Amino acid sequence: MSLRYTLSAGALCLFSAPAFAAPITITDIAGREVTLEAPVDRVILGEGRQIFFAAVLDGEDPFERVVGWRDDFREAAPESYEAYAEKFPEIADIPTFGGFKDGTFDIEQAVSLTPDVMIMNLEAKAATDEAGYEDKLAKVGIPIVYVDFREKPFEHTAKSMEIIGKLFGEEERADDFNDFYQEQIARVTDVIDAQNDLERPLVFVERAGGYSEDCCMSFGSGNFGRMVELAGGENMAAPFIPGTFGTVNAEQVIASNPDQIIVTGGNWEAYVPGGAWVGVGPGSDEAQARAKLQALMERPAFTGVKAVEAGEVHAIWHQFYNSPYSFVAVQRLATWLHPELFADPDAEATLKELHERFLPVDYRPGYWVSLK
Repeated sequence: MSLRYTLSAGALCLFSAPAFAAPITITDIAGREVTLEAPVDRVILGEGRQIFFAAVLDGEDPFERVVGWRDDFREAAPESYEAYAEKFPEIADIPTFGGFKDGTFDIEQAVSLTPDVMIMNLEAKAATDEAGYEDKLAKVGIPIVYVDFREKPFEHTAKSMEIIGKLFGEEERADDFNDFYQEQIARVTDVIDAQNDLERPLVFVERAGGYSEDCCMSFGSGNFGRMVELAGGENMAAPFIPGTFGTVNAEQVIASNPDQIIVTGGNWEAYVPGGAWVGVGPGSDEAQARAKLQALMERPAFTGVKAVEAGEVHAIWHQFYNSPYSFVAVQRLATWLHPELFADPDAEATLKELHERFLPVDYRPGYWVSLK
């Protein structure tokens, strides 16, 4: 990395020296030791939605280090993209590139951006290994660092934020966020753990309901499946999905007869124009989202199911599944599953506090709706 300043010996006597980068070695979420100079100035984000963690650590300008990213933020979370674009219009000029999984990543383009590091999500590692990108990028001096907020968010979020904090030279802010994260999770888990005879409602989580005509994508023991368990529920799909993600057939939903149904949703107009998906997210039209959620419950998989009959049907922002903000979803789920135990915490107040303390954009409601 080139030095940003050159000072004469005399100038050094008169002025304090800037904090130049120095070599550090970190162990990333994939267990790899990576040596590079930090703090880094130029970063490629392997996924645009990684701006969710950059916004926490670089609160004044989350794009100041970003020299390239995958163009999924605008398509997968358009309301969030718009909120950031209003305040930081320069994001429209950030170079974009293809993905590792679909083989459209351009190494020559990456080299031209002269990044200090490329931050990748852990789930991309298999595709990265298969295509040999790690070795190819290493040969041109671009190290990869893996983080994870999706595969095992409750095991890896704090460690991932710690890693990125070291890369950005924002260790103290990463520590502050991790403290906040753990405190907010504990507001649920401490109450659940204190119950001697907790009755756990059976919960079916439909992943991206309405995104396709197929039914029903869901979660095994990880991700939103784990959130259900932390919030005091029993994940209906866990016995049928051995990994984190999978599918449960409609007949199984009817046979299991869940007490509550939770659908993850978002505005996926870019992917499925006019689709049946439930468009929850910052600034969403809650009445429209509720109407679409009601329509999803009219599919054969939910005919006569206990949760539908009782109105215990909810939709929640899908992007909680792949961001450092998963603790908010745990709080919201807890108030749905055990309202008698959780008049507090107020997940909306928690989300507002997250914005006020750590994020550069204002809070906008619309992250969830219920039929009841």
